Amino acid sequence: MGTKSHGIAVSLLIMEDDPVARMAIGRLIAIRFPDIAVITADNGRMGVELFKEHAPEMVITDINMPVMDGFQAAGEIKSIRGDTRFIVITGHSDEHYLERFSDIGCLAYIIKPINFEKLSAAIERCRAEIRQGHST
Repeated sequence: MGTKSHGIAVSLLIMEDDPVARMAIGRLIAIRFPDIAVITADNGRMGVELFKEHAPEMVITDINMPVMDGFQAAGEIKSIRGDTRFIVITGHSDEHYLERFSDIGCLAYIIKPINFEKLSAAIERCRAEIRQGHST
């Protein structure tokens, strides 16, 4: 059983209000990273509630979402669990957004349309950091 991930189960929360993008990211992860459990939310408020319930190690978040945006949600999540890894996906290439997420501890910043190779590489980096953290 489960020797593939060395007994370390990793979970990931996707916060994205676009159902097509959310489904595409979820499918990519299911295919490329079958050992990662995926939880999805269509806004930041729902994402924070699901984070409290499931405590995933990684979060992929959009910035512009209804109810609560990605900045607010990331801030709340960081206050709950400071070592959460964030990957930001957004239509904004503005440096201001990048700086705000750098302050939170964003590992990768991916501009839409999503480059799935970049996203896969960012997820792999997050997973490697999580495993390294478990082994120290």
